[in-house]
Amino acid sequence: MDPLSAISEELAEIDGQIADIFRALSNGFQKLEKIQDSNRQSRQLEELTDKMRDCKRLIKEFDREVKNMERINDPNTSRMLNEKKQSMIKELNSYVALKKQYASNLENKKIDLFDMPAEDFGEQNVLLASGKQISTFLLTCNLALYTFALMGYNSLSTYYPSADILWFYI
Repeated sequence: MDPLSAISEELAEIDGQIADIFRALSNGFQKLEKIQDSNRQSRQLEELTDKMRDCKRLIKEFDREVKNMERINDPNTSRMLNEKKQSMIKELNSYVALKKQYASNLENKKIDLFDMPAEDFGEQNVLLASGKQISTFLLTCNLALYTFALMGYNSLSTYYPSADILWFYI
């Protein structure tokens, strides 16, 4: 019988969910090493980040449950549960550090592509911006132009000389 099950079924269930997420994170980072395409790597990192958020939420839930049971449990049990929580936090932090390392490497790859001569990699540079990034940029530009129009300004170029080129994209 699992020692946590003897203390609380809810703690055992939360611990099981956290263990499942840690396995998924481990497998996800192994998968990430094999992916060559930077866009797929970005998507995989986003998925892993979501799993880390879920894990953090579950660790907080585990901690709340431990605190609720503190008055019931003996000091040794409370110490064991707090050590278990601390080990979960350390493991999650190791995945966070790994994610930051991969994100930094991914960002450096993208910067390296932009720094290369345009004649060799011009089309690849354009492909790095996702549709979501482009639509967000265009929406922001539209909102800025709309705001200026509401304020009674006929042209942004009076205030931002290079802004007239934005009309081309909208």
